[in-house]
Amino acid sequence: MKNDRGSKKPDSRLLEAGFKTQDSRGEKQNKEGIFVLNVKKSLLFVLCSKICLPSFIFLISCVSLVSCSSDDDDTIAPKPRSYFRLSFPEKKYVTYDSVCPFTFEMPVYSHIDRDRNFRAEPCWLNLNFPTFNGTLHLSYKAVNGNIKEYLEDTYTLASKHQIKASGIEEQLISRDSNKVYGLIYEIKGNAASSIQFFLTDSTRHFIRGALYFNAIPNTDSIAPVLEFIKKDIYQMIATFKWKNGESGSFPKAVHKK
Repeated sequence: MKNDRGSKKPDSRLLEAGFKTQDSRGEKQNKEGIFVLNVKKSLLFVLCSKICLPSFIFLISCVSLVSCSSDDDDTIAPKPRSYFRLSFPEKKYVTYDSVCPFTFEMPVYSHIDRDRNFRAEPCWLNLNFPTFNGTLHLSYKAVNGNIKEYLEDTYTLASKHQIKASGIEEQLISRDSNKVYGLIYEIKGNAASSIQFFLTDSTRHFIRGALYFNAIPNTDSIAPVLEFIKKDIYQMIATFKWKNGESGSFPKAVHKK
Protein backbone atom coordinates (compact mmCIF):
# COMPACT_ATOMS: atom_id res chain seq x y z
CA MET A 1 0.00 0.00 0.00
CA LYS A 2 1.29 3.39 -0.93
CA ASN A 3 2.14 5.57 2.05
CA ASP A 4 0.99 9.23 1.74
CA ARG A 5 3.89 11.11 3.25
CA GLY A 6 2.41 14.54 2.28
CA SER A 7 -0.42 14.34 4.82
CA LYS A 8 0.50 15.06 8.39
CA LYS A 9 -1.56 14.53 11.51
CA PRO A 10 -2.45 17.82 13.17
CA ASP A 11 -0.79 18.58 16.45
CA SER A 12 -3.25 18.42 19.37
CA ARG A 13 -1.60 21.40 21.08
CA LEU A 14 -2.22 23.61 18.07
CA LEU A 15 -5.86 22.60 17.98
CA GLU A 16 -6.30 23.47 21.57
CA ALA A 17 -4.65 26.87 21.02
CA GLY A 18 -6.92 27.57 18.05
CA PHE A 19 -10.05 26.78 20.00
CA LYS A 20 -8.91 29.02 22.86
CA THR A 21 -8.24 31.86 20.43
CA GLN A 22 -11.76 31.58 18.99
CA ASP A 23 -13.32 31.45 22.46
CA SER A 24 -11.48 34.56 23.59
CA ARG A 25 -12.60 36.47 20.50
CA GLY A 26 -16.27 35.50 21.06
CA GLU A 27 -16.11 36.48 24.70
CA LYS A 28 -14.65 39.83 23.76
CA GLN A 29 -17.40 40.44 21.25
CA ASN A 30 -20.05 39.55 23.85
CA LYS A 31 -18.56 41.98 26.36
CA GLU A 32 -18.48 44.73 23.76
CA GLY A 33 -22.16 44.07 22.92
CA ILE A 34 -23.19 44.22 26.58
CA PHE A 35 -21.24 47.48 27.03
CA VAL A 36 -22.94 49.07 24.04
CA LEU A 37 -26.34 47.92 25.30
CA ASN A 38 -25.68 49.44 28.74
CA VAL A 39 -24.62 52.75 27.13
CA LYS A 40 -27.82 52.85 25.10
CA LYS A 41 -29.89 52.19 28.22
CA SER A 42 -28.11 54.99 30.09
CA LEU A 43 -28.65 57.46 27.25
CA LEU A 44 -32.33 56.47 27.05
CA PHE A 45 -32.76 56.98 30.82
CA VAL A 46 -31.11 60.42 30.71
CA LEU A 47 -33.22 61.47 27.73
CA CYS A 48 -36.42 60.25 29.39
CA SER A 49 -35.53 62.06 32.61
CA LYS A 50 -35.06 65.36 30.79
CA ILE A 51 -38.35 65.03 28.92
CA CYS A 52 -40.69 63.20 31.31
CA LEU A 53 -39.62 64.61 34.68
CA PRO A 54 -40.57 68.25 33.92
CA SER A 55 -43.92 67.09 32.53
CA PHE A 56 -44.57 65.06 35.66
CA ILE A 57 -43.65 68.01 37.92
CA PHE A 58 -45.90 70.31 35.89
CA LEU A 59 -48.81 67.87 36.23
CA ILE A 60 -48.35 67.62 40.02
CA SER A 61 -48.20 71.44 40.28
CA CYS A 62 -51.46 71.85 38.39
CA VAL A 63 -53.25 69.36 40.62
CA SER A 64 -51.94 71.14 43.72
CA LEU A 65 -53.07 74.55 42.48
CA VAL A 66 -56.56 73.28 41.71
CA SER A 67 -56.81 71.70 45.16
CA CYS A 68 -55.64 74.88 46.91
CA SER A 69 -57.97 77.00 44.82
CA SER A 70 -60.94 74.87 45.80
CA ASP A 71 -60.04 75.07 49.49
CA ASP A 72 -59.60 78.86 49.31
CA ASP A 73 -62.99 79.28 47.66
CA ASP A 74 -64.67 77.30 50.43
CA THR A 75 -62.91 79.37 53.10
CA ILE A 76 -63.27 82.87 51.62
CA ALA A 77 -66.93 82.64 50.60
CA PRO A 78 -69.00 81.61 53.66
CA LYS A 79 -72.76 81.63 53.40
CA PRO A 80 -74.27 84.93 54.61
CA ARG A 81 -76.50 84.89 57.68
CA SER A 82 -80.16 84.89 56.76
CA TYR A 83 -83.29 85.89 58.64
CA PHE A 84 -86.95 84.96 58.39
CA ARG A 85 -88.92 86.93 55.84
CA LEU A 86 -91.66 88.95 57.53
CA SER A 87 -95.10 89.76 56.20
CA PHE A 88 -96.31 93.23 57.24
CA PRO A 89 -100.02 94.09 57.57
CA GLU A 90 -101.71 96.96 55.80
CA LYS A 91 -101.47 100.23 57.72
CA LYS A 92 -104.84 101.29 59.12
CA TYR A 93 -105.45 103.45 62.20
CA VAL A 94 -108.16 104.04 64.79
CA THR A 95 -108.42 106.83 67.39
CA TYR A 96 -107.61 105.97 70.99
CA ASP A 97 -109.76 107.92 73.46
CA SER A 98 -110.21 107.18 77.17
CA VAL A 99 -110.39 108.90 80.54
CA CYS A 100 -106.78 110.04 80.04
CA PRO A 101 -106.31 113.68 78.99
CA PHE A 102 -105.06 112.92 75.46
CA THR A 103 -106.01 111.15 72.24
CA PHE A 104 -104.02 109.77 69.33
CA GLU A 105 -104.25 107.34 66.43
CA MET A 106 -103.02 103.77 66.86
CA PRO A 107 -102.67 100.94 64.29
CA VAL A 108 -105.41 98.30 64.12
CA TYR A 109 -102.83 95.48 64.47
CA SER A 110 -101.86 96.77 67.95
CA HIS A 111 -103.75 96.80 71.23
CA ILE A 112 -103.43 98.98 74.32
CA ASP A 113 -103.74 98.13 78.01
CA ARG A 114 -102.85 99.67 81.35
CA ASP A 115 -99.41 99.15 82.85
CA ARG A 116 -99.67 96.46 85.56
CA ASN A 117 -96.46 97.41 87.35
CA PHE A 118 -96.99 98.12 91.07
CA ARG A 119 -95.34 101.53 90.61
CA ALA A 120 -97.53 102.45 87.65
CA GLU A 121 -99.61 105.61 87.82
CA PRO A 122 -102.96 106.38 86.17
CA CYS A 123 -102.65 106.71 82.38
CA TRP A 124 -99.47 104.65 82.20
CA LEU A 125 -100.19 102.56 79.10
CA ASN A 126 -98.61 99.82 77.00
CA LEU A 127 -99.19 99.92 73.25
CA ASN A 128 -98.47 96.31 72.26
CA PHE A 129 -97.46 94.94 68.85
CA PRO A 130 -97.95 91.18 69.41
CA THR A 131 -97.03 90.20 65.85
CA PHE A 132 -93.62 91.82 66.23
CA ASN A 133 -93.04 91.11 69.93
CA GLY A 134 -92.66 94.81 70.74
CA THR A 135 -94.22 97.29 73.18
CA LEU A 136 -94.38 101.08 73.29
CA HIS A 137 -94.46 102.09 76.96
CA LEU A 138 -96.29 105.38 77.64
CA SER A 139 -95.93 107.20 80.97
CA TYR A 140 -98.12 110.23 81.66
CA LYS A 141 -97.34 112.86 84.30
CA ALA A 142 -99.27 115.95 85.37
CA VAL A 143 -97.11 119.09 85.34
CA ASN A 144 -97.10 121.22 88.49
CA GLY A 145 -94.23 123.60 87.95
CA ASN A 146 -91.80 120.69 87.65
CA ILE A 147 -91.45 120.44 83.85
CA LYS A 148 -87.67 120.84 84.10
CA GLU A 149 -87.42 117.75 86.31
CA TYR A 150 -89.33 115.64 83.76
CA LEU A 151 -87.18 116.89 80.91
CA GLU A 152 -83.98 116.04 82.78
CA ASP A 153 -85.25 112.54 83.61
CA THR A 154 -86.20 111.90 79.97
CA TYR A 155 -82.79 113.03 78.73
CA THR A 156 -81.02 110.86 81.34
CA LEU A 157 -83.02 107.74 80.43
CA ALA A 158 -82.31 108.18 76.71
CA SER A 159 -78.60 108.83 77.33
CA LYS A 160 -78.20 105.55 79.25
CA HIS A 161 -78.39 103.70 75.92
CA GLN A 162 -75.28 105.43 74.58
CA ILE A 163 -73.15 102.55 75.93
CA LYS A 164 -74.60 100.16 73.32
CA ALA A 165 -75.68 102.78 70.79
CA SER A 166 -73.63 103.87 67.78
CA GLY A 167 -75.33 107.27 67.86
CA ILE A 168 -78.46 109.18 68.91
CA GLU A 169 -80.40 111.41 66.52
CA GLU A 170 -82.81 113.99 67.89
CA GLN A 171 -85.83 115.43 66.10
CA LEU A 172 -87.75 118.44 67.40
CA ILE A 173 -91.56 118.43 67.64
CA SER A 174 -93.44 121.73 67.65
CA ARG A 175 -97.15 121.91 66.79
CA ASP A 176 -98.49 125.21 68.04
CA SER A 177 -102.01 124.51 66.76
CA ASN A 178 -102.46 121.70 69.32
CA LYS A 179 -99.88 122.88 71.87
CA VAL A 180 -97.84 119.73 71.37
CA TYR A 181 -94.08 120.10 71.83
CA GLY A 182 -91.41 117.52 72.34
CA LEU A 183 -88.37 115.64 71.12
CA ILE A 184 -87.80 112.25 69.45
CA TYR A 185 -84.63 110.23 70.18
CA GLU A 186 -83.71 107.69 67.51
CA ILE A 187 -81.08 105.45 69.09
CA LYS A 188 -78.85 103.67 66.55
CA GLY A 189 -77.05 100.36 67.05
CA ASN A 190 -77.78 97.40 69.34
CA ALA A 191 -79.50 99.41 72.05
CA ALA A 192 -82.34 97.92 74.11
CA SER A 193 -84.65 100.80 73.14
CA SER A 194 -84.48 102.13 69.59
CA ILE A 195 -86.96 105.03 69.87
CA GLN A 196 -87.87 107.27 72.79
CA PHE A 197 -89.74 110.57 72.90
CA PHE A 198 -91.63 112.99 75.09
CA LEU A 199 -94.61 115.29 74.44
CA THR A 200 -95.85 118.18 76.58
CA ASP A 201 -97.85 121.37 76.52
CA SER A 202 -95.29 122.82 78.97
CA THR A 203 -97.87 123.83 81.58
CA ARG A 204 -100.13 120.90 82.53
CA HIS A 205 -99.29 117.69 80.69
CA PHE A 206 -96.25 115.55 80.03
CA ILE A 207 -96.01 112.07 78.45
CA ARG A 208 -92.96 109.96 77.69
CA GLY A 209 -92.74 107.00 75.28
CA ALA A 210 -90.12 104.23 74.86
CA LEU A 211 -90.17 101.31 72.41
CA TYR A 212 -88.77 97.92 73.48
CA PHE A 213 -88.63 94.51 71.81
CA ASN A 214 -88.82 91.32 73.85
CA ALA A 215 -85.65 89.98 72.23
CA ILE A 216 -81.87 90.35 72.36
CA PRO A 217 -80.97 93.62 70.56
CA ASN A 218 -79.74 92.92 67.04
CA THR A 219 -79.80 95.75 64.51
CA ASP A 220 -79.79 93.48 61.44
CA SER A 221 -82.67 91.26 62.55
CA ILE A 222 -85.02 93.96 63.90
CA ALA A 223 -84.30 96.64 61.29
CA PRO A 224 -87.30 95.86 59.02
CA VAL A 225 -89.69 95.66 62.00
CA LEU A 226 -88.29 98.83 63.53
CA GLU A 227 -88.81 100.78 60.32
CA PHE A 228 -92.37 99.52 60.11
CA ILE A 229 -93.30 100.40 63.72
CA LYS A 230 -91.44 103.70 63.58
CA LYS A 231 -93.98 104.93 61.03
CA ASP A 232 -96.76 104.07 63.48
CA ILE A 233 -95.05 106.04 66.25
CA TYR A 234 -94.65 109.06 64.01
CA GLN A 235 -98.35 108.76 63.06
CA MET A 236 -99.24 108.65 66.73
CA ILE A 237 -97.19 111.79 67.44
CA ALA A 238 -98.59 113.63 64.40
CA THR A 239 -102.18 112.97 65.56
CA PHE A 240 -101.59 113.45 69.31
CA LYS A 241 -103.90 115.97 71.01
CA TRP A 242 -104.55 117.20 74.54
CA LYS A 243 -108.16 117.20 75.65
CA ASN A 244 -108.19 120.71 77.07
CA GLY A 245 -107.66 124.11 75.55
CA GLU A 246 -104.93 125.11 77.96
CA SER A 247 -102.37 127.30 76.23
CA GLY A 248 -98.69 126.61 76.49
CA SER A 249 -95.30 127.15 74.90
CA PHE A 250 -92.23 125.12 74.10
CA PRO A 251 -90.32 124.28 77.30
CA LYS A 252 -86.98 126.05 77.55
CA ALA A 253 -85.11 123.26 79.31
CA VAL A 254 -85.28 120.77 76.42
CA HIS A 255 -81.91 119.25 75.44
CA LYS A 256 -81.52 119.53 71.70
CA LYS A 257 -78.66 119.62 69.21
